[in-house]
Amino acid sequence: MSPTAPRPSNATLVLLASLYCAQGLPSGLIAHSLPVLLRQHGVDLALIGLLKLLALPWLLKVLWAPWIDRLASPRLGHHRGWILPLQSGVIICVAALALLAPQTLFGSGLWLLLGLLLLINLLASTQDIATDGLTVRLLPERWRGLGNSLQVGGYKVGMIVSGSGLLLVIDPLGWNLAVGLLAGLILLMTVPIWLFPERRVLPFQPALAENALGPRLLFDHYRGLLAQPGMLLWLAVVLTFKLGDSLGSPMIKPMLVDQGWSTGELGQLTLISSLAGIGGALLGGLLYARIGVLRALILFGALQAVGIAALALLVGQGANNGLVYAVTLFEQVADGMSTVALFAAMMRMCRPEHEGADFTLQASVQLLLSGFVGASSGVLAKALGYEGLFVVAGGLGMLVLLVVLVHGRHSQKIQRHTINAQS
Repeated sequence: MSPTAPRPSNATLVLLASLYCAQGLPSGLIAHSLPVLLRQHGVDLALIGLLKLLALPWLLKVLWAPWIDRLASPRLGHHRGWILPLQSGVIICVAALALLAPQTLFGSGLWLLLGLLLLINLLASTQDIATDGLTVRLLPERWRGLGNSLQVGGYKVGMIVSGSGLLLVIDPLGWNLAVGLLAGLILLMTVPIWLFPERRVLPFQPALAENALGPRLLFDHYRGLLAQPGMLLWLAVVLTFKLGDSLGSPMIKPMLVDQGWSTGELGQLTLISSLAGIGGALLGGLLYARIGVLRALILFGALQAVGIAALALLVGQGANNGLVYAVTLFEQVADGMSTVALFAAMMRMCRPEHEGADFTLQASVQLLLSGFVGASSGVLAKALGYEGLFVVAGGLGMLVLLVVLVHGRHSQKIQRHTINAQS
């Protein structure tokens, strides 16, 4: 990590924040607003559950990510050549939703709605590959923590605006105008990448990429990534780092519901804790630049584990609003800090001209096991009780830090060996 690397320009920070906010805007619509609106229009719960399946492109994007790194537009630039048309496609899809009557979309046109949402996820997840690649190339190592603060914070801001915000304005403005404004916001978030002179700032070097463009590219690309020294051990870190959080956090709201919290109270807690998470992400990014990757992973991972374990203090304390807010806000701040540290460390492992696909593989690995663990949280909560679940989840969060330490020592050995070989 170079201590002298200058801070990225404000224009670069605005560019990255706008791209990740643009991803969060349609995601908040799909994850938070539409389930409420669909149920209000009498749509069956089983069909509402299909919304989760629409996120499949975010998991499967690893299958086409190498081509995003390999193919470039000679006129628009490499990443910009992907982001502009993909983000424009999202805008067109959201605008189409705004032009249709909600009675149609939530009635006879329900399958059209689901099809448009699937297309939005496909476009946005592919845009994310190019955006991650651009972020890695634009930011020097020292400032990738700050870059990932913008990633986490920008995405959460987009989710809040199109989730909580849309539900607040949809009654006075109506479906068509509210969703039309959402399309306009995504269009506004497209202006910085439209003005970005990528061909001058980041010229594409295809000689560094694989020669094959056919199906073999997928195999060659990931074989090359996995052959990097220490990569398998690092993937073990990626796989396990957020397991404690994934196990404990899904049960926070069910526990509070069981203790008498209303929907409105939970909505307010969600909004305030999301803002705390954004603050944690910004704090984590600034500290990452000062303390380095290994210390950030250990310190923020430990805070994350303590935050999850501390949720056990809330069992039977639902009437104590001060305690609930104190513990949940601490947990969200720690989650934001640990997420930034993990994402910044993942960027360190990306190879030149392979940034988008290399980051995508790591992100998919992280999501895979976390998803399965999160799905089991309810079963464990029934078996152990909420208190037992949070204590176990916190202990698991501490235990996986051993994997981080082993990886750190292994990386230091590799660095010493490389230095000795060069001398």
